[in-house]
Amino acid sequence: MNDAPAGLVEQSLYEVRKAIHPRAVHGWFAAWRWALVWATQLVFYGMAWLQWNDRQAVLFDIVHRKFYIFGLVFWPQDIIYLTVLLIISALSLFLFTAIAGRLWCGFACPQTVYTEIFLWIEQKIEGDRAARMRLDAAPISARKIGLRAAKHGVWIALALWTGFTFVGYVTPVRELWGEVLTLSTGPWETFWILFYGFATYGNAGWMREQVCKYMCPYARFQSAMFDKDTMIITYDRERGEPRGKGPGAGHCVDCSICVQVCPTGIDIRNGLQYECIGCAACIDGCDQVMEKVGTPKGLIRYSTTHALEQKFTRAQMFKRAFRPRVLLYGAVLGGIVAAAGASLWLRVPLKVDVMRDRAAIAREVAGGDIENVYQLQIINISERKRVFDIEAVGLPTIHLDGETHIELPGADSRLLPLRARVHVGSGAVAPGMHRIEFLVHAHDDPAVFVRAASVFVVR
Repeated sequence: MNDAPAGLVEQSLYEVRKAIHPRAVHGWFAAWRWALVWATQLVFYGMAWLQWNDRQAVLFDIVHRKFYIFGLVFWPQDIIYLTVLLIISALSLFLFTAIAGRLWCGFACPQTVYTEIFLWIEQKIEGDRAARMRLDAAPISARKIGLRAAKHGVWIALALWTGFTFVGYVTPVRELWGEVLTLSTGPWETFWILFYGFATYGNAGWMREQVCKYMCPYARFQSAMFDKDTMIITYDRERGEPRGKGPGAGHCVDCSICVQVCPTGIDIRNGLQYECIGCAACIDGCDQVMEKVGTPKGLIRYSTTHALEQKFTRAQMFKRAFRPRVLLYGAVLGGIVAAAGASLWLRVPLKVDVMRDRAAIAREVAGGDIENVYQLQIINISERKRVFDIEAVGLPTIHLDGETHIELPGADSRLLPLRARVHVGSGAVAPGMHRIEFLVHAHDDPAVFVRAASVFVVR
């Protein structure tokens, strides 16, 4: 029995998800998208196996707190480079978005890339868009179960390989492969292989456009980076309307190809929408139809709001791309990249940290000398074995008692205890705190040299 008042309609707060089966499309933008799919995946899957100086070329060795990137070795003290990398990534995103909208989302985002790969697998196993829709509507049968099992089997295999590769950048991939073959992976590796594999399988296989529409925050704040000179995917309403065929109709034949190829299922003819990821599949699809019906391409194209309103030529539109906002982003980004590159090029392959022993501030030793105790953390950040000499300067008669000539293997560190002594007879050194410096330099290369400041206490 329905007790609701007459005239009221009960409506769910949540829309039931409708499966989206994008139609395969070919064209200039589709070729670029697949080129980036190949490029990103060759880098991701291949670089884990690349060797450099008898080690993995790219390895984030969290256990030993060393990050290897080809010929560079980064230590926890190099956290500034991670900060710079994040700033460069953010500024690059701002710059590309200000110029041409969601290029990252449409062509290089991992969600887009893996969704494209999973869709390709789905098409090869289940058929084209029409065949997949018929399979969805068909009753349960041995053929349907077989096709679905084959598809999900390939998806799961690819997802697990992706999880394995991800962990292979933290645990050396060749060691990890041996552990996988012998089923001896540790709990940490096992968890992250399964977790990252499950995330890839779920996001690219099941959730797809839901990640872009509801989970990714970028879709929500992208409009703050757009202006009327940002190149976005647009529908030329003046040229396309009214839709249809025959006398008096616009160029849009209302074939809905632009909707069928869209991975998020939107109709770009309704204007810019936050669900649009900028993949340009609708441009390729519409251009194919325009070519078949004998009308000019570009009914759906990359353009700007100003270009549509003021009938700009392509040259005028591109000229306005270099506006103050873009030039500022580019200048700041270029400056940071140049500074970071110079810092990496000029950095000395040696780090020294000095720590005073605070348990014994100063003490008098035989002969009337005052002694302070220090610990020096010496890090050889190059990958060649080096011998280092250590001395102290800053006070008359200061000298070191301890090991002042050490050998360090490549990419290694050592905590070295040292005692600094100063003769204070005849008032040569007044009581108080005095600035001193420890000089550490490579025995074979004077250019590898670090001065580390500290204080010497005289009582």
